[in-house]
Amino acid sequence: MPTSRELLNQARAEIREVEPAVVEPRLGEVIVLDVREPDEYEQGAIPGAVHLPRGFLEFQVEGKLPDKQRPVVIYCAGGARSALAAKTLQDLGYGEVESLVGGFNRWKDEGRAWITPKVLTPDQRNRYQRHLLLPEVGELGQLKLLESKVLLLGAGGLGSPAALYLAAAGVGTLGIIDMDVVDASNLQRQILHNLDRIGDRKVDSAKKTIVAMNPDIDVQTYDVRLGAENVLDIIRGYDVIVDGTDNFPTRYLVNDAALLERIPVVHGSIFRFEGQVTVFDPYNGPCYRCMIPEPPPAELAPSCAEAGVLGVLPGIVGSIQALEAIKLLLGLGDPLIGRLLAFDALDESFRTFKVRRDPACPACGDDAGEIVIAEYDELCMPHALAPALR
Repeated sequence: MPTSRELLNQARAEIREVEPAVVEPRLGEVIVLDVREPDEYEQGAIPGAVHLPRGFLEFQVEGKLPDKQRPVVIYCAGGARSALAAKTLQDLGYGEVESLVGGFNRWKDEGRAWITPKVLTPDQRNRYQRHLLLPEVGELGQLKLLESKVLLLGAGGLGSPAALYLAAAGVGTLGIIDMDVVDASNLQRQILHNLDRIGDRKVDSAKKTIVAMNPDIDVQTYDVRLGAENVLDIIRGYDVIVDGTDNFPTRYLVNDAALLERIPVVHGSIFRFEGQVTVFDPYNGPCYRCMIPEPPPAELAPSCAEAGVLGVLPGIVGSIQALEAIKLLLGLGDPLIGRLLAFDALDESFRTFKVRRDPACPACGDDAGEIVIAEYDELCMPHALAPALR
């Protein structure tokens, strides 16, 4: 049986080793793979390195590094583990693999750039371990979620499930705007609240629920009416807006402000047994005015307070909104940009409609003028779904 030294020498004979001086100018071109243990990685790493401990390499590398044709430079502390790892990657079909001579110790001793990476705490690793198992998320994705900011418009039927799932997923900052109080009639669907909170401000009740679920989350509350005078100040700095409002004035107002700030909006709406979700990504897809240029007459757009809503429906729609927000934050999959997802609870069916950007749209069209943030009180009738799209 060969000794460990003989195995190392055999691996080095079959791989390419590369000096730090050669790797440093190529940092933006190659994948740098750190195969050290977590405690070593936390002390310092080469900027941009992908961390995958040697013990998990064979089982996780294809998820972490799906492109087997892209050049990979592997490093450990001194160059031994990386040589063995390079041999493993070659056996797995990676075409261009190199091991860093002298590893991180030599890299650091030569005064080359390194960083102290942000890492999850042990408690966070335990809380988000199911995310960490997903190659599409992993530790880097979870750290990105923790650094992300999502603004929820409303702490009601749609805002409740969206807030709960975004908080559970570890979205680090959640803003919640709502100027209402908790009422007993809310509890049939607004699961952020409970009987003990009746009469409390909704934003305060929402914050208590979220913090009790996940203390990682920074909850910013806005117990104000969203209007032309404050909308830009409130939404500025957020990565995604989750729209759970139920009236035309606010949706047109938010649409225009989001276009100015270039913040994507995850739109949701509910009515009786039906729900809809779409994503308005400024200038990459249609905006709300492209989809609904003018509000329908009030008699064609009754509110849920007038027509009713099945209590579980906002749970489904709000959860989809949370999913779309996470996809946008992590760059995952195919968000509902240019597509409207319609759900019918009675026959348990989903349908998808295309929503095209309108070249003549007065807000985002080719010849659109300057966007002016203004109130739209003349559109003050409440609404749920757009009748033309039901």
